[in-house]
Amino acid sequence: MARYVALFGSINVGGNRLTMAELRAAFEAEGLTNVETVVASGNVLFDHEERPTRGLEEKLERMMRQRFGMRSLAAVRSRDELAAAIADNPFAADGAPNLVHTLFLDSDPDPDQFAVLVADHEGRGPERLAMGPRALYIDYAGGAGNSRLTMPFIERRLQCRGTARNVRSLARIVAKLDANQDD
Repeated sequence: MARYVALFGSINVGGNRLTMAELRAAFEAEGLTNVETVVASGNVLFDHEERPTRGLEEKLERMMRQRFGMRSLAAVRSRDELAAAIADNPFAADGAPNLVHTLFLDSDPDPDQFAVLVADHEGRGPERLAMGPRALYIDYAGGAGNSRLTMPFIERRLQCRGTARNVRSLARIVAKLDANQDD
């Protein structure tokens, strides 16, 4: 068995209301074990036989559509992939942990599309951007809530869907994954 985290996008925003108890029950009904939610809505830790995370993403997205009628991105990562999302983020060392984010993407961003994103964002705000594996690293230096670098703006240019978590939340999730390994 391997331990994973599913990071859902668009849960408890707009019309996509879902309790974490409902989400945990859905995971358990799918045969996933040791299910728990952590940090904030849409972060679910679970055990599953070891397999590529992309297959798990498809399974969980299908579950969300069938059980709840929601089209929600499920970014599934292993503990090591989540830790790398912090370690590889070039802004984590000098940015505020609540403002530095990793945007987990459903595919690898194309370098040409990334160049389009950077060019289109030029002059729109103080954010810093860098590419990663199935990720975009963002320093929302002026705050994410006031940023003009929105999810629709990013997704249209990268032609990928994503869900973001700040470095502080990611560190808490990794710590929870590590604590579970010690049990």
